[in-house]
Amino acid sequence: MIRKFLLLSLVASQLMISCSSDDNESTKPETELTLEEQIAELTKKSYSELTPDQQKLKLENEANEMLVQLDKTKKLGAIEAIENLSRLISISPVDIFSGKSNNKVEDILNVSGVYGIYTWNNTQKSWTKTASTTELKFVFPAKATQTTNNASFSSKSTSSDIKVPVEDSYNWQTGVEVNDYIFLPLSVDATLSIDGTSVASFTQTAKYSNGKIAPDEFGYKMSVAEGYAWEVSGTKAAASTSKGALTFNGKNLLSFNAGSTAQIDALITDDHLGQYRGKANALVEILDNFVIVGEMDLAADKTDREAINKLTYPKEPAYDNANSDFKAYHTAVNEFEKKRSESKAASFNKNIKLILVSKKDGTKIADLVQRSVQVGDPYVFELPAWDAQYGWTIWEDHNSGTFSRPYLQQPVYLKFNDKTEVEMGAYFSTGFNTFQSKFQDFIAGFQK
Repeated sequence: MIRKFLLLSLVASQLMISCSSDDNESTKPETELTLEEQIAELTKKSYSELTPDQQKLKLENEANEMLVQLDKTKKLGAIEAIENLSRLISISPVDIFSGKSNNKVEDILNVSGVYGIYTWNNTQKSWTKTASTTELKFVFPAKATQTTNNASFSSKSTSSDIKVPVEDSYNWQTGVEVNDYIFLPLSVDATLSIDGTSVASFTQTAKYSNGKIAPDEFGYKMSVAEGYAWEVSGTKAAASTSKGALTFNGKNLLSFNAGSTAQIDALITDDHLGQYRGKANALVEILDNFVIVGEMDLAADKTDREAINKLTYPKEPAYDNANSDFKAYHTAVNEFEKKRSESKAASFNKNIKLILVSKKDGTKIADLVQRSVQVGDPYVFELPAWDAQYGWTIWEDHNSGTFSRPYLQQPVYLKFNDKTEVEMGAYFSTGFNTFQSKFQDFIAGFQK
């Protein structure tokens, strides 16, 4: 679960986000503290004196409230309708750029100057388009089990002067072809209706400068009639910022405040250059109970991972040589995988500093670290043996022996004050795993 929260904050911090500075006194109210000041206050807190088992029970109990709220989202008609629209577009891709490109649901809000009314034909399993000069609209069944078109998703936008290419086909001689250009929107207003009643609204705004694709300011909000809302905003600068919140009737379920010194425009041009990633920090708040504090050196992490990717994989022995040593080869492969896994965990622990804090108690719960560990049973296979007539073969009568290949991963561990380390997947009970599953399903609905 927490890894999902971290993913949200990390992605946000890379795209348009971060730190600000303020010379005022640290006695200011918490709402006026800068992100850096909030992080400094939280990292100074002492560790909880509860045992790991007591912490486990506390975490599960305090997460139940969020679990109840997220469980309700499974019944939201708006989420189900958006999911069905995505499904129908995957069955019959639409060409909102006059045949130039196949598109997805997210394109409806990300382009401007594109119009048309698309009505789902359930018999032909395809969209029927009629002309429009004012809106982009989809008419379709609200549920996958329905055949009657009782839902509509309508979008209206105002264009910016930022023109971007649509690249949607590949020519093996020239590479990617640019088939058309579109203008990014300054603002978008969209409404989802079911049976003639509005069930969700979407607003999106952006400000651009100097012809850059990445907006200087960005805002997005989705509001559902039942009281849920997901809102994100960001500002691009030398020190960028991004904030987001998932709320129910105004009460915080999940929020993040993230910052980054990443050079966003340079990353869009070439995201392979690690020095453009800079540093990032983030606070992820879960209800009024928990805070995840993150301080990340993304540039250093990128450099470390590039070095890991350059590790040389062992060369496989020749199959036409009786002196080839396959046992030594597989031993070297195991050593390579072990070094790569341990290096990934070491990079994370060096560059990504994460702390889980209890807001209610005002104490640290644990540090979040990665460890290289073997998962599951190793793969056991028989080594080949040399046969003068047939070469290298695997025959039972050769008795050449077996070899095992372990599977290595880098799971996240909770590291408590007493130095006890517990893998998160094994630490949390079935109830907490259910909470994780429900949350991931909910976020997937918003992403669609």
